[in-house]
Amino acid sequence: MLETELTRILKIRYPIFQAPMAGGSTTPELIAAVSNVGGLGNLGAGYLTPEKIRSSIQEIRQLTDRPFGVNLFVPEQPMESKENIDQMTDYLNKYRVKLGIAQNPLIQKFSESFDEQLQVLLEERIPVFSFTFGIPSQDVIQAMKQRGTVVIGTATTVEESKQLEAAGVDSIVAQGSEAGGHRGTFLKGRSDSQIGTIALVPQIVDNVSVPVIASGGIMDGRSLVASLALGAAAVQMGTAFLACPESGAHEVYKQKILLENEDATEITQAYSGKAARGIRTEFMNDMNHYSGIIPAYPIQNAMTRDIRQAAAKVNNPEFMSLWAGQGLRLAKDHSATAIVKQTIEEAKVLIKRISIFGKINN
Repeated sequence: MLETELTRILKIRYPIFQAPMAGGSTTPELIAAVSNVGGLGNLGAGYLTPEKIRSSIQEIRQLTDRPFGVNLFVPEQPMESKENIDQMTDYLNKYRVKLGIAQNPLIQKFSESFDEQLQVLLEERIPVFSFTFGIPSQDVIQAMKQRGTVVIGTATTVEESKQLEAAGVDSIVAQGSEAGGHRGTFLKGRSDSQIGTIALVPQIVDNVSVPVIASGGIMDGRSLVASLALGAAAVQMGTAFLACPESGAHEVYKQKILLENEDATEITQAYSGKAARGIRTEFMNDMNHYSGIIPAYPIQNAMTRDIRQAAAKVNNPEFMSLWAGQGLRLAKDHSATAIVKQTIEEAKVLIKRISIFGKINN
């Protein structure tokens, strides 16, 4: 009933992807649980060292023999003036004072080496490789495909999806504006790429020939059926899994996911220099009044890391990045297995109900 082109390609039972959320939420236990029950678990590896990526992949393989994916960030090389960086450092020092940590920290590097991360994935011959923030080189995509790895890109507009297909990806995540976490936009500015999932998915489906994965605000069987009706071959769910016991999200983060509502999120560049949707915090509200230029990703991301980590240590969510989508009110703290099963059962009941309704009206 819920078999699609993509479930056949990936040899998975259900068209449900657990989103590859970077920052520690996607533990091997969460990934394996989703894959074992019939979906596709995904490791958000954008911030991980090559060594940590390799050990995580090996741990996932000890927990499941089912397909899983690994996601990386396509590297960006922003040019930022010393003046902007110094001004931001000075501004951030007030939070460091408040949290009792050192001012003016020395930042050794802004991000991990994409090439070194990628080499691990090639050596490990992972089943699925996904990426966001752009398109890697043809050499990268072809090297993955030659190893039998399914390659998936992320698009927030139809034009981005066309470029991804031309680059040779096997499937495309259509990321609606409701989605939590970083926007995958890479062609236009953030204000030009805020298309909702229900509008974005069918337009991408109509303009590419590869399977499309709907993402953004998808929390249950209703949104799964709606996405399939729009032409998607699978859905990607992130916020739905954040409060799971298998999730590596901080406990106060999980509590916020379960307590906040659909109007509690906004898109901000305050934490990382790149547009991302998260639960509104004191830090976000304050940074809305910052008069200077926020350094671009990954510079700002590295500059706020010590603040976010210190806030997590003292259980203060107001200075943590609480990435979440607009489906917040539907979040549960059930196990990952239970969430997948419940989503599928809801979808099956709904499809049956629609089928019966159609027969009656005929």
